[in-house]
Amino acid sequence: QVHLLEFGGGLVRAGDSLRLACTLSGRPFSVYSMAWFRQAPGQERSFVSAISWNGGDKNYADSVKGRFIISRDNAKNALYLQMSSMEPKDKAVYYCAAALGLTAKAMRDMAYETGYWGQGTQVTVSS
Repeated sequence: QVHLLEFGGGLVRAGDSLRLACTLSGRPFSVYSMAWFRQAPGQERSFVSAISWNGGDKNYADSVKGRFIISRDNAKNALYLQMSSMEPKDKAVYYCAAALGLTAKAMRDMAYETGYWGQGTQVTVSS
């Protein structure tokens, strides 16, 4: 069974930076494409960014392009999301997801049941 665990959420001010991390256990991390999604209060979960199994392919939502960077360290079984120039609209619960056989672009529209999900970490941005 695959388990995902997110770290690094917290309260920051607008303009600040924050780095989220996600670890995967139970299966080899390096075979999974990985992604970050977020869910703001009263809204549906939305795609943030994805990365292919080897890190060679990345994809970003327009709302975070140029501000967020996704990366992974397969040796550490870890996924990261470096968030910069944060805005109040970035406030959400951030979830990491893992899936087999999907490109980074395909991860944008992955169905919930096709992958594994963490429990989420809260990110709050004050203005």
